[in-house]
Amino acid sequence: MQKYYDMYELFKNDTSAKQYFDKLPVYVREQISTRANGVNSFESLKDYAENLLRGDN
Repeated sequence: MQKYYDMYELFKNDTSAKQYFDKLPVYVREQISTRANGVNSFESLKDYAENLLRGDN
């Protein structure tokens, strides 16, 4: 699994991660953006988004 420094580096290097993020509801994107440093792989992005979508904040 490829790890990046933060969410922005992930998006720069993995267009599928960016496309996934762009399709998420606004409230999920906002929550994830507040913790951009904790999102360092596509897998961590998906895990975080799925937790938010389930309301498991």
